[in-house]
Amino acid sequence: MQLVNTAAIVTGGASGLGAATAAALVKQGARVFAFDLPQAVEAAPAVDGVEYVATDVTDEEQVRAAVATAAGSGAPLRTVVNCAGIGPSMRILGKKGVHDLAFYAKVVQVNLVGSFNVLALASEKIAETEADEQGQRGVIINTASIAAYDGQVGQAAYASSKGGIVGLTLPAARDLAQYGIRVCTIAPGIVETPMLATVSEEFRAALAAGIPFPQRLGRPDEYAQLALAIIDHDYLNGEVIRMDGALRMAPR
Repeated sequence: MQLVNTAAIVTGGASGLGAATAAALVKQGARVFAFDLPQAVEAAPAVDGVEYVATDVTDEEQVRAAVATAAGSGAPLRTVVNCAGIGPSMRILGKKGVHDLAFYAKVVQVNLVGSFNVLALASEKIAETEADEQGQRGVIINTASIAAYDGQVGQAAYASSKGGIVGLTLPAARDLAQYGIRVCTIAPGIVETPMLATVSEEFRAALAAGIPFPQRLGRPDEYAQLALAIIDHDYLNGEVIRMDGALRMAPR
């Protein structure tokens, strides 16, 4: 699918995977609308071709308004990449007692429900655009995690939310096929994002040592590169692609 003179939405677009993806889409000729929380938008660097839109992905009306902004930009909305998410941890039974239910619900609400909210409302606008010669109108890429398959100690909420993204992929692709919209998911391994910026070099080295090859942490630009490949490859649909250097995580 061609990106030149089209509009794209990237959630979590102010930093990490989202920022790298937004920059990559701009280089391919897209006009990017980066959705993120207000505090993240305020701290985000100015990037030519990227318009930041303060949006809570779990809020239906905020997302509806933000999607309308992207769809009304004068360029057809073709692409959505959902990168917004949180990754806190808590054991089901820990020293402080049983897993907090509100904490569990919040992780699922942001990671899974938020992604679905953007997917559903954006697909409505994408479906209104003119199809290309192959009948294609757009591509939606969600972000899971290898925790969906190899969830570690303390990742019950996170792994549940990302497992939900994996399970959403095929039915979403089937639901949206009649509108010429493809849906795929990327499941990253351990990637150098702001969440890892606070840990020591020794800890990062230990994480990298467990990855078969390449024996290093992944980079946000590699996620962006894979997203562009999915967008470009018109026969990829309903698929979850791991980006993890063949890592299979141990229990802890």
